[in-house]
Amino acid sequence: MSSAASSVSAAYDTVLRRNPGELEFHQAAKEVLDSLMPVVERHPEYLDAGILERICEPERQIIFRVTWMDDAGRVQLNRGFRVQYNSVLGPYKGGLRFHPSVRLGTIKFLGFEQIFKNALTGLPIGGGKGGSDFDPKGKSDAEVMRFCQSFMTELHRHIGAETDVPAGDIGVGGREIGYLFGQYKRLHNRYESGVLTGKSPAWGGSLARTEATGYGTVIFAQQMLKTKNRSLDGARVIVSGSGNVAIYATEKAQQLGATVVGLSDSSGYVYDPDGIDLELIKQIKEIERGRISDYVARRGGRAELRTSGKVWDIAREEGGADVALPCATQNELDENDVRSLLDGGCAAVAEGANMPCTPEAVELLHQNGVLFAPGKAANAGGVATSALEMQQNASRDTWTFDYTADRLEQIMVNVHEQCAQTAEEYGKPGDYVLGANIAGFTKVADAMLALGVI
Repeated sequence: MSSAASSVSAAYDTVLRRNPGELEFHQAAKEVLDSLMPVVERHPEYLDAGILERICEPERQIIFRVTWMDDAGRVQLNRGFRVQYNSVLGPYKGGLRFHPSVRLGTIKFLGFEQIFKNALTGLPIGGGKGGSDFDPKGKSDAEVMRFCQSFMTELHRHIGAETDVPAGDIGVGGREIGYLFGQYKRLHNRYESGVLTGKSPAWGGSLARTEATGYGTVIFAQQMLKTKNRSLDGARVIVSGSGNVAIYATEKAQQLGATVVGLSDSSGYVYDPDGIDLELIKQIKEIERGRISDYVARRGGRAELRTSGKVWDIAREEGGADVALPCATQNELDENDVRSLLDGGCAAVAEGANMPCTPEAVELLHQNGVLFAPGKAANAGGVATSALEMQQNASRDTWTFDYTADRLEQIMVNVHEQCAQTAEEYGKPGDYVLGANIAGFTKVADAMLALGVI
């Protein structure tokens, strides 16, 4: 075994030893480390400085108790997290996830991915992530407010515009960001708009932030297709999920001429051969907080609700699909789902969610020549626009939607070019996983070398 290979293997063994049972984090670390063999062979200085081990270890891990009172007067208990992973390029930046599945390993995997995603944007932001096992689903606005206030009462001492800037993620939208910001403002008696992103444009937020992750994913997919002289114009697209990312990926795909024929949530999926009615799904999901079944009941026509199988089955059963956009959650698309996509003639998969494809699925996509964009590249538009929100806050300025959307598109085109060029440089043209991992890693590693052993 070469020196580089043994160093990569040793770094991964350290991850396993120090983080037992954190399977999602192990998966994310292995994917990145496996890509870095050719880099550390060219740059032994990274090994000499212990960069592999250091980049896998968070700078700080914060776990805290969150107590709050429900509408019936009962005291409820949740656990809160903030993993401040790497600040070598700028303040920690990454969302807060409120979902019952959240545990420390979840947050560490998300924070680790965030390091490289943020580096790819070219903006001065480090990597971090946070959240809680609190489930906002089914809670009243008053209960969500009380939880958010309790959560921020602890978190506020660890964040700031120049230290750590959280944003939203699954379960944390505009309502939750508002309650969190309100409590921070009350505790500090200052209007520090740059401490959180994802705010309403009415009080310090950025236009185009809501749309950014979904839009960016589709822009990246379009750039990939261009390398094969293809386009989203006229394409059939399947999207998983029906939250913020899925909805705005659907919107951008439709703007580029695609027909989105499927969306999903935890209750099942909808097949709509005439194309998703965007305004209806926005009304149900964003305003009413309803279910995908409500869409079918009100859409009529040929829309169908299916409660068994997965949304990817559409590709095999209903006339194929050109592009798949997994926008729900981690490890949702496995190798069986890839076979459905292959049967349907799928040409490209771009991850709108964080690590939604299993390693086996990614391998099968590569083996069959399907263009594949990992989340750290394809969904970087969200955090990029959060950084643009930080710029606006710092300068006490506001930008138009079109100006911000244009900046977003430029950033995503640049992210694609970095990934493609890096993959080419390292002898793996078209391998966006390798390209994203190496391009993000080298930016962070070079900065870590420059700053010394800290």
